[in-house]
Amino acid sequence: MPTPSRSRLQWDDSLNPLRISVGSLPVLASMTKAADPRFRLRWKAIVATSVALALVLLLLCFQRSPSATRPVLPNVHNWRGIELSSGRYNDTYPLSPPQRISEGVRYRIGLIADLDTNSKGPREHTWFSYLKKGYLTLSTSGDHVSVEWDAQDHMLESHLAEKGRGMELSELVVFNGKLYAVDDRTGVVYQIDGTKVVPWVILSDGDGTVGKGFKAEWLAVKDEHLYVGGLGKEWTTTTGEVLNQNPEWVKIIGYKGDVAHENWVANYDALRAAAGIKSPGYLIHESACWSETLQHWFFLPRRASHGRYNEKEDEHCGTNLLLSSSPDFADITVSQGQDEEEEKRTLVRGALRKGFMKLGPLHHLWFLITWRS
Repeated sequence: MPTPSRSRLQWDDSLNPLRISVGSLPVLASMTKAADPRFRLRWKAIVATSVALALVLLLLCFQRSPSATRPVLPNVHNWRGIELSSGRYNDTYPLSPPQRISEGVRYRIGLIADLDTNSKGPREHTWFSYLKKGYLTLSTSGDHVSVEWDAQDHMLESHLAEKGRGMELSELVVFNGKLYAVDDRTGVVYQIDGTKVVPWVILSDGDGTVGKGFKAEWLAVKDEHLYVGGLGKEWTTTTGEVLNQNPEWVKIIGYKGDVAHENWVANYDALRAAAGIKSPGYLIHESACWSETLQHWFFLPRRASHGRYNEKEDEHCGTNLLLSSSPDFADITVSQGQDEEEEKRTLVRGALRKGFMKLGPLHHLWFLITWRS
């Protein structure tokens, strides 16, 4: 029997859409009667299903993320990321643990070469230096040192240069658990990784606004920072006319690569005065170190002169001075070698006294003397 027309109209009325306007945008909503049996909600089933889905999603999340109690083992891809994420300074020194042997204590050592104009390599746009490694043995009594070198030196190459010169590496240092050297032509601080050099920081001259590489001559580690210093005297012409004070600035590098430029004119002047030298006399610095144990700076000047700088005469102004200074350079003591014959050779032949300057547990101050041929 056909359904009466009026009944169909009443049923259809319950499904008529209600037009609502939200922010001038039309929205359609279906209105149903609560009594309609087709739309009766089964709440228990809905709740049970929702809880089950939530548990499944939670398990999936735990499977995708590392467990707090099960750290991920480092591999070649993630080890460096783990190392860097720690954000802490690596104070490992020395890099190779000392060895106790019958003769005393054996240390792994290294020397870096500054070949000046001879650093130009045979290949185009290539400059090089040598890294020499060996062992230094300090006797048990602490009064004798012996050195043995590896059979082979390591060649280090770079393509960075300034005005056709580069890789004139003037100093070698351990900083933040890595080995670094600095080029005194380009101002580039290189990290030495095996036989590969990786440019880390570029230092500009003077206060950091000069368009020229910093002529870096010494490196020292103090308070988790790498100090990079220059000659420590005014930059002059070959006959002594002062051009600028750029070599009297010091660069202070944080272990993350940030650089600060510090004016050390007053500090260098204090060192010169302590040595009994007045301007236009000078000291030329190529060696410096900071002793964390003694809380003092130590300097071994390469040259000392009471007269005005002259390029030719400077070759005969070698010195055997040792200067020790408090952190603020207010208290400076000066020591001098006692070997008169050595002093004569130094002054006449112009010896280069270059630092190898780490204070050991017995407060030994190591340095290396080389002679120009």
